[in-house]
Amino acid sequence: MPTEILMPALSPTMEEGTLAKWLVKEGDTVNAGDLLAEIETDKATMEFEAVDEGVIGKILVAEGSEGVKVNTPIAVLLEEGESADDIGSAPAKDETKTETPAAKPAEAAPQAESAAKAAPAAPKASDGDRVFASPLARRIAADKGLDLTQVTGTGPHGRIVKADVEGAKPAAAAKEAAKPADKAPAPAAPSGPSSDAVAAMYEGREYDEVKLDGMRKTIAARLTEAKQTVPHFYLRREIRLDALMKFRAELNAQLEPRGVKLSVNDFIIKACALALQAVPDANAVWAGDKVLKLKPSDVAVAVAIEGGLFTPVLKDAEMKSLSALSAEMKDLAKRARDRKLAPQEYQGGTFAISNLGMFGIENFDAVINPPHGAILAVGAGLKKPVVGKDGELAVATVMSVTLSVDHRVIDGALGAQLLEQIVGNLENPLVMLA
Repeated sequence: MPTEILMPALSPTMEEGTLAKWLVKEGDTVNAGDLLAEIETDKATMEFEAVDEGVIGKILVAEGSEGVKVNTPIAVLLEEGESADDIGSAPAKDETKTETPAAKPAEAAPQAESAAKAAPAAPKASDGDRVFASPLARRIAADKGLDLTQVTGTGPHGRIVKADVEGAKPAAAAKEAAKPADKAPAPAAPSGPSSDAVAAMYEGREYDEVKLDGMRKTIAARLTEAKQTVPHFYLRREIRLDALMKFRAELNAQLEPRGVKLSVNDFIIKACALALQAVPDANAVWAGDKVLKLKPSDVAVAVAIEGGLFTPVLKDAEMKSLSALSAEMKDLAKRARDRKLAPQEYQGGTFAISNLGMFGIENFDAVINPPHGAILAVGAGLKKPVVGKDGELAVATVMSVTLSVDHRVIDGALGAQLLEQIVGNLENPLVMLA
């Protein structure tokens, strides 16, 4: 029976994407693992693979189509002996369909060390009324009288494949679980005036209308959710940078033959990573009905790109040298601007850094990126008058930082301890090498 190929979910939060380019055409024979198409998400351009062999019988979604919902049929795969005339017999949309796996990056960029741990959770072989199985596995199961809902899939994303059903024995069909009574939908939260209402306010005025792309829609949705649902509180400190600036200059002079140049941001990443180890209760994320305390320091860093931003994650940052962190951050930032990051490279982490100091911003409050427990907003280092220990006036380079904290995860005193550790690491940079 012809099988529908569905729009894949390339990340846990993906709801729709753009089918940027087909890599096959109707009539092409494909095998499991062959590349089928390039999909643009809100974050990156990805390729996805065939999980079955067959012939592309019909392409249902044209190249360049935007807003294609996840699990929407995008093509039909024909099995041996089938023709385009059989396409009308493809499974109905809400019944047994082939689930396409998550994609791999469009370019063979090196994967992060902990990619497997950060990858989206795989769906079970059975999900409600749908069973994810290859057509061959379905045929074998039908011949043997197997109930596929009782079979554990070992294929991509928990999919049932040939090997899973060949050795299975028939079992009584499981009784359909009683469906819970439909609940009345919760009233929608106020979202402000409609687009038409806003446009009406500016009738007669000259303006350009900018269409929202996937990234901007996702940023709007996630940050609105963050400010509405995350109980933020803010802790502010000033950090004297003179010792760090002197130490950085000395290190860079020694590292110059290797082509390494450390930035202040590299020190900030290291300082935060070590602080999370010193205050392990703050190295945590909100998980709905629980708090997850991570062992490694996985630090996300906001990278501005055209039309939005990425927050690539430097995993195990506490274990890496300053030069290693610098090289990794430069690579992640470059590929972020090219939109070539894999999902596992910008998902996860417990803590984030947003540095606007290079733009001359003295201080600001950053919005937490759920499920992170905190984010550090970093301002510019400025020459300011300070009072010394003996009461004398002096001039020092001072940087203002603000720690935005999720009160569900981190209480005030714990947040203060974390920020104290960050300040101590930056004001005494030699301790970060101990």
